[in-house]
Amino acid sequence: MTGLPVGRRVAQWRVRRNMTQQQFADRLGKSKSWVDKVERGVRPLERMSNLREVAEALRIDMEVLLAERLGQPDVAVAGVARIRAALARYHVEASSRPPDVAKVRGRLDHAEQSYRHARYPILLGLLPGLLDAAREARVARPGRAADELLVSAYGLVALVLVKVGQGELAWLAADRGMAVALATDDARLAAVATVPLSQALRAVGRRRSAMETALVAARRLPPRESAEGALSSGGDGAPSLRVTLLLQAALAAAGRGDERRVAGMLDQAAAAVGTVGFGRASVEAARVVAEAAVGDVQAATVRHERLVCGEQWRWLPLEHRAAYLLDVARVHALAGDMVRAGRALLEAERTAHSEVHDRPAARDLVATVARYAAAPAGLARLAAALHVT
Repeated sequence: MTGLPVGRRVAQWRVRRNMTQQQFADRLGKSKSWVDKVERGVRPLERMSNLREVAEALRIDMEVLLAERLGQPDVAVAGVARIRAALARYHVEASSRPPDVAKVRGRLDHAEQSYRHARYPILLGLLPGLLDAAREARVARPGRAADELLVSAYGLVALVLVKVGQGELAWLAADRGMAVALATDDARLAAVATVPLSQALRAVGRRRSAMETALVAARRLPPRESAEGALSSGGDGAPSLRVTLLLQAALAAAGRGDERRVAGMLDQAAAAVGTVGFGRASVEAARVVAEAAVGDVQAATVRHERLVCGEQWRWLPLEHRAAYLLDVARVHALAGDMVRAGRALLEAERTAHSEVHDRPAARDLVATVARYAAAPAGLARLAAALHVT
């Protein structure tokens, strides 16, 4: 079905689901004529909201419908399918030539660097093989190094799946990593596994579980834990595992509207990172997102302007900066300021192209903002490039 137009794919999946056009139309709340025109290509599915509704009614991932339209989505769909297949392989046997743990670690380091630069299509191609290699290495040479390797591999898989809108699959990958970590009885390794697990839980709307999981892991860390091993670490000033977990917990609490706990956790994180570097910038960025989530948009806007004008901003990796700008764009859109929302989206694209072009949530946001006349002119170009006009 890879080369078919979107309408033909809709028709074939509708037939697979044993639905008539009328039944499908009723499920969507549309007319039979609307469905017929879509399937014949007379009425193109251009809005992300319509694509999402159709995909949900057909019980398929939206990327299956988008694969012909978005340039690289065939790669994304194939990558997700291969990751799903890798996660479904429960029995791994040692081969006659097992992979070397150090070499697999080098591959993982390269993949983590690709993540920090938001190269998601590349990662979707790399990760299935990397995960298989990490599992084979652990079977062949069990030990601490192999355990850490596999936990990090599962965690990176989960983080990338969150980015491409595969929350449930991300949860599965993160849970696998947590199972490996807990079996070692190592609090630091469990904390490493908790970071992507918390993000996956937030992605599927389980904010309370995300918050509690992160707080438990932070409490169990030894007093002077190392920053090494956090996927977000990246040089001098990087946040420690404890800080990273506190930020995850704070963002989860903000999503629940728990303003009191948010403030306490962010204050703890700020006290731990000092005044400069990646860690401080991470805390300030989290404060912006959290303040907006609990309704204090004005304070969030002022803090955002201060952050991006300061030298701390350059400490954040490209992925972190672009993802944060998407959050800021969402805040402005909710406040009705489509000019600032559009500017933040365009800046996110300039910062990390894939963060906007390869994330379903980003495309939805572009589609929403682009409908307003007040949006920046450049946003029309971006919407057209994403086929969401």
